[in-house]
Amino acid sequence: MSGGDQRERGPAPRQAAIAERVLAAGSATAAELAERFDVSLMTIHRDLDELERQGLVRKFRGGVTAQPSGVFESNVAYRLKTMHAEKAAVAEHALKLIEPGMAVMLDDSTSTLEIARRLGSSSITPLTVVTNFLEALTLLSSERGIHLMALGGDYDPLHSSFLGVSCMEAVQLLQVDICFTSTSAVSGGFAYHQEQHIVSVKRAMLDSAAKNVLLLDHSKLGRVALHRLAPLSRFDLVLVDDGASAELLRDLDEHKVPYEVCATARGVPDDD
Repeated sequence: MSGGDQRERGPAPRQAAIAERVLAAGSATAAELAERFDVSLMTIHRDLDELERQGLVRKFRGGVTAQPSGVFESNVAYRLKTMHAEKAAVAEHALKLIEPGMAVMLDDSTSTLEIARRLGSSSITPLTVVTNFLEALTLLSSERGIHLMALGGDYDPLHSSFLGVSCMEAVQLLQVDICFTSTSAVSGGFAYHQEQHIVSVKRAMLDSAAKNVLLLDHSKLGRVALHRLAPLSRFDLVLVDDGASAELLRDLDEHKVPYEVCATARGVPDDD
């Protein structure tokens, strides 16, 4: 659809198209978006203000980005497109920790979604899988040998998951064998996340599990975000892909964090 066609139909279709482009590219300048959609800079800035209000993107001087910051977590649509090979490597390694008969909890991260993708085709059954992530629920809903438990709560479309007090209360009533979770940033012996309501649910999940495993792609190391989720000592194991530098791994060593480095398949095209 051309920029002129979208302009005639009003701002909503144009804003959706802008969001799609920014999510695909990662970032864009206001000037290039104004040219692409054949509207004024003032109009583009109004569109970007609205997309920022919805939590889809964050503005910076002269442009907009879908990439995370210390106070902004990327939309799930953007996170699904990034670091796919690294997340796949960590998920493959995580499968080795799961045994038939276990109760497994998955948080609403795209890293744990890679575990869900593999559970359906694995021979590690029977299993009980507990999650608040709609993407994982959809993937596993028709898989034989998996007893699926959905954690209810308030649906959050930006995360494609169920959150809030109801979700936390549902988690607190359970005791699982192992919980796999991820987060936005790790540094100085702590895991961090940008959003308090996400932190609350993740902490409840950690409390409900006999064993906790943190999944990380290397881009999350050496960074901080607004809220401290937990000290890394709360995790029995950290799994990280082999893109992590020696310096970043040294930080884990200095804080006596048990971790394993997961080999990433090179030169293999993404499934999606």
